[in-house]
Amino acid sequence: MALSKVNFNSMNVTPSASKAVKFNSSNNGLETGDIGGSLVLLSTQTASSSANISFTSGIDSTYKEYQVHFIDVHPATDNAEFTVNFRDGGSDFDATKTTTYFRSFQNEGGSDTGVAYNTSQDLAQGTGAAVLAEDIGNGNDESVSGVFHLFDPSSTTFVKHFISRAQSYNGSNYSVDCYVGGYANVTAAVDGVQFAFSSGNIDAGTFKLYGVK
Repeated sequence: MALSKVNFNSMNVTPSASKAVKFNSSNNGLETGDIGGSLVLLSTQTASSSANISFTSGIDSTYKEYQVHFIDVHPATDNAEFTVNFRDGGSDFDATKTTTYFRSFQNEGGSDTGVAYNTSQDLAQGTGAAVLAEDIGNGNDESVSGVFHLFDPSSTTFVKHFISRAQSYNGSNYSVDCYVGGYANVTAAVDGVQFAFSSGNIDAGTFKLYGVK
């Protein structure tokens, strides 16, 4: 049997650049389309001296998982915590949450390293914002980036689980890799997510909301 080869130079997926390439229904050719696990970009927000960045639309029953990618988020205030909170049907971002928080760290001199749980940054049935990363520096080259996951926010049966991983440039010249998990302990649907710093504005940063297909 002859081996057929695909000339990649003849494949044009520009009109559907956000799609994947897959076999068609007859398995005798290729087409563009969505495949399991693909990310669908729903909206993008760019911070500029913003008090917060809030996603108040697009989070509904369409997808079982949503992601927010936050990129080069820079605080106006030095050593601020980067936080998240949830809206569960009302107008306020104050859903009850229980979270865990640990991080690995190393300073630029290599003299202080470790992995530790941080009890001062977690919540036990708290309504305040949950910390995703700590002590972000506000120097010109300092920021935090990472990915936040929210699972099945429209469920009216289960709590709303979330996880986050964030890498930050600490105000004391540390690399800090933060791992956060928890749940919004509500059975009402979560329909909004808000990101902010513990003090001061979000001076700059890009936030992208995705649905996971």
